[in-house]
Amino acid sequence: MPGKEQAELEAEIEHIRFLPINAMRALWRQMFKSQPPVALGKDMLGRMIAYHLQEKALGGLSRASLRLLDDFERGRPAIETIHRRLKPGTVLVREYQGERHSVVVASDGFVWREETYASLSTIARLVTGTNWNGPKFFGLRQNRDKTDRTEDPIRSPSRRSKRRPR
Repeated sequence: MPGKEQAELEAEIEHIRFLPINAMRALWRQMFKSQPPVALGKDMLGRMIAYHLQEKALGGLSRASLRLLDDFERGRPAIETIHRRLKPGTVLVREYQGERHSVVVASDGFVWREETYASLSTIARLVTGTNWNGPKFFGLRQNRDKTDRTEDPIRSPSRRSKRRPR
């Protein structure tokens, strides 16, 4: 997008931020040909209008992004999505108890220590000696429970690390 068009788009979005809510609602009706949702406040209305302007000017989401969002909406397991995203040749690295483990994504599975395995969970079990969710172990899946510190595989060398008393 040329600089002038980009500057015009940014100016229009900045203008929307300062519109009164009634003017935002009128703009919504004009853009979407429907009533704005009653529950949306001024900030969210402005953000949705700005996104719509950017989408028209710059294009929408890619097909892959739309599929990914659709999968999440339908509750499909993340592993299906991960397999679609990981390309053969991708290297996953996890440090566990001071040892670095590298796994290469192959077209027929995952290669670790010169052997091919069908799943990351099998490799994670061999590394730790306990059952693990493979994608979670290698940092491909975020944990929903924010209190669990296993989200960041680099900073969490052990699943059952003991905390020092303060």
